[in-house]
Amino acid sequence: MLYPRIIPCLLVHKKGLVKTVGFKEPKYVGDPINAVKIFNEKEVDELIVIDIDATTQNHEPDYKMIENLAVECRMPFCYGGGIKTTDQAQRIFSLGVEKIAISSIAIENPSIVAKIADRVGNQSVVVVVDVRKKRFSNYYEIYTHNGTQKSKKNPFEFVSEVEKLGAGEIVVNSIDKDGTMNGYDLDLIESIRDSISIPLTVLGGAGTLNDIGVLINKFGIIGAAAGSLFVFKGKYKAVLINYPSPDEKQKLIINNFRNGIS
Repeated sequence: MLYPRIIPCLLVHKKGLVKTVGFKEPKYVGDPINAVKIFNEKEVDELIVIDIDATTQNHEPDYKMIENLAVECRMPFCYGGGIKTTDQAQRIFSLGVEKIAISSIAIENPSIVAKIADRVGNQSVVVVVDVRKKRFSNYYEIYTHNGTQKSKKNPFEFVSEVEKLGAGEIVVNSIDKDGTMNGYDLDLIESIRDSISIPLTVLGGAGTLNDIGVLINKFGIIGAAAGSLFVFKGKYKAVLINYPSPDEKQKLIINNFRNGIS
C-alpha cells in the first residue's frame, strides 16, 4: 500500500542552505551537504533541493554541487533550479538524481515537459507551481523567478495541462505561506488535488507535525513537504536540522492516514 511521504525541502542560495519568508530575505542556516548527512541518519522519505539562484540569475545548474549532493544522498533526491533543456535534465539525471523539478520553463514552454518526460521517464518529471493568492479575492496566481514575476496561467488549468503532457508529479508551493509556519493552505491544496490524478506534494506553511497530520488526515496519500519545520527548532527558531523519529513518523502517518481514508 502507498503511504504519504514527509519531505524536507532545502533551498540553496550562494551555495549555502537558506530559508525564506514569502520568498524574501534568505537567511543562512547551514551547509547543504551537512544537512543531507543528517537527513540520511534520520531516514527521511525523500529530499527536495532547489537552487533559488539558477533561474533568477540565468545560469546553468551547478552540476558539481548536484553531484556532491547525489553522492551523499541515501534517499530519493529531487533537484530543481535552472533546468531549461532536455540535455541539462539528462545530465542531472545521470548524476544520480531520481527526480528533476522544473518551474518557470514549464510555464514559458509547456512542451518541454513532454520532451523531458520522453527522455528520462514521466515518473522523474516534477513540475513546481509557485502560487500566490490575489488580495481580497479567492483567485490564485502562478508566479515565477522566486515569486517576482506574475504569469498569466491559471494554476488549476496549468497543472491539468502539464499532467497531460507527461508530468509525473506536481509540487504546489504557497508563496503566502512560505516560512510562516502557521499551517498549509488547505483550500489551495484541495483545488489542485481536484485538478489532477498524478501524485501531489505540497509546500509552504508547515510549522508543527500536527500541520502535517492535518494534511494527511484530509488528503491521505500526499507528499507533505516543509522547509522551516525541518531546519528550525523551538519558539526561538534555533537552527537545528530535525525530522520525526521512525516511531513519531509511523504514529503520525498511520493514525492520520487511517482517519483520512475511513
